Amino acid sequence: MLLLSGIHIYPIKSVGGISLTEAIVERRGLQYDRSWMLVDETGRFVSQREIPEMALLRTAISSPFLEVYHKNNPEDKIQIPLEIQATAYPRIMVEVWSDRCAARLLDDSIHAWFSRILGQSVRLVYMPDTTRRRADGRYAPSGQVVSFADGFPYLIIGDASLADLNSRLEVPLPMDRFRPNLVFSGGEAFEEDQWSDFSIGDQAFRGVKPCARCTIITTNQETAERAAEPLKTLSGYRKNGNKVLFGQNVIWMGEEPGFIKVGDPITHPAR
Repeated sequence: MLLLSGIHIYPIKSVGGISLTEAIVERRGLQYDRSWMLVDETGRFVSQREIPEMALLRTAISSPFLEVYHKNNPEDKIQIPLEIQATAYPRIMVEVWSDRCAARLLDDSIHAWFSRILGQSVRLVYMPDTTRRRADGRYAPSGQVVSFADGFPYLIIGDASLADLNSRLEVPLPMDRFRPNLVFSGGEAFEEDQWSDFSIGDQAFRGVKPCARCTIITTNQETAERAAEPLKTLSGYRKNGNKVLFGQNVIWMGEEPGFIKVGDPITHPAR
């Protein structure tokens, strides 16, 4: 039996995530997932690829705020409103890979905090509901949208897939290296690669493309240190062309916001 065993959101792209027991599902992803993003002076996104220290920033929802702090200094925190009146903030065009989309530039005091903590000039932007950034149309149906995530609204990984990888590593790794939104128990290693239409509870999803991994998975999310693994081992048995695959990109097929919770059954995956 397949069961949803983990739900994770990453409110700020490439910053530490939050584990939930239940969540609201929306077209762009789980509620609050990657709704914020750090950009450089040109408006281009920054991530752990360039700034591994971003891994040490922690997030927490303390309504009505999103709180952010450094793992090693939790008293030095900043609060960001969860509900943002977009028209109160300047509009800015930002870049996420090859996409350009509209965002809202938050307060100077917020930019100053992140710049001080990370040691370089960055700015925090927010994606309002009016922004329609398209999911990768080569794989997702027309009209699918995404937050500031790399290309798709959801990423799912099976516990068995991580167990298979860890059986090949000298030091096992936690799931947070791979930053999934959805984790499931049961089934076989890497069976999610083949999933098309499936349901979590009463919510319909569709797997669209195995996830190609980058150097972020070599960044220890507790120390920000980098090493060769797990990319080295994955390259030996999970390579397709020049891409290393781990996890499945997913879209939600609903219309109105839905609801999922840990323990929900996962049904009808195509195997």
